[in-house]
Amino acid sequence: MQAITDQEFGCFQRFMREAAGIHLSPAKKALVAGRLARRLHALGIASFGEYHALIAGAAGRAGETQTAIDLLTTNETYFFREPRHFELLRELAPHAAPLRVWSAACSSGEEAYSAAMVLADAVGLDRFEVVGTDISARVLARARAAHYAVDRARQVPPALLKRWCLKGIGPQEGTLLVDRALRDRVSFAQANLNEALPASLGRFEVAFLRNVMIYFDAGTKRRVVQRVASLLRPGGWLFIGHSETLGGMADGLQALGPAVFRKT
Repeated sequence: MQAITDQEFGCFQRFMREAAGIHLSPAKKALVAGRLARRLHALGIASFGEYHALIAGAAGRAGETQTAIDLLTTNETYFFREPRHFELLRELAPHAAPLRVWSAACSSGEEAYSAAMVLADAVGLDRFEVVGTDISARVLARARAAHYAVDRARQVPPALLKRWCLKGIGPQEGTLLVDRALRDRVSFAQANLNEALPASLGRFEVAFLRNVMIYFDAGTKRRVVQRVASLLRPGGWLFIGHSETLGGMADGLQALGPAVFRKT
C-alpha cells in the first residue's frame, strides 16, 4: 500500500474537519491511507497529495468530494446495538404515538429498522414514522436496500426477527431482507450534522444521536447537539451512545438515565 506522509494526512484531517466536523486523530493515519489507496489506483492518481488537491478544488466538489467523505466515514453498526434504548422506546411508544423517530447518524440503517421493529410491535405500523439521515450517500443506498448479512442481526429478538425479516435462500443464503411493510415506514435522507439541517426533516418525538459524537471536537459536538435538540418537540427524548457524554452541553435537556435525555 502506498505510504501517506504526515503533511498529506494533515490535509485530510483538515478536509474532514471542515466538510463533516469529524476529527481524525493521528491514530487514524493508516485507516485513511487504506481507505483511499484503492480510489487513487482507480483514478490513476500518483499520490495522496494529488488526490487531496482534486477533492479540495472546484472540479472535485462535483462528486469526488462526496466519494472521499463516504470512504473516510466510519459506519460500523448492527441491529439492536445498546438494546436498553430500544426497551425504553417500547415503554415510551404507547404514551407518545403517533410519533416520529429520527436516527440522526443512521449509517447503513440497522438502527432505524431496529426502532421500526419495536414500534411496529408496540403500537402498530400506522402509528409511527422513522427517518434516518447520514452524511454518506454510500451507506444510505445500503440502508434503502435493507439487505443485510445475517450475522448483523444476532441481537434482534427472535420474535421480531421472524416477523420482520425475510431469510435469504439459494444465492441469498446468509442474508436477510427487511419486510416491505416495515420498510415503508422508514425513509432515509442525506444530511450533514455539521451544517444547518434541512427544514424538510420536520420535528420528532425521539432522536437517536449515538456513537457519532466521539468523532467531533467539543465545539462541533455542542453545535450538533443543539441542532438535533432543536428538532425535538418539547418532552421529546434524545438517546446518545453509552460511551458518550454531553458534559455541560445539554442546555434544555434533562438527564433521565445513562445516555438518555428529555427536552424540557
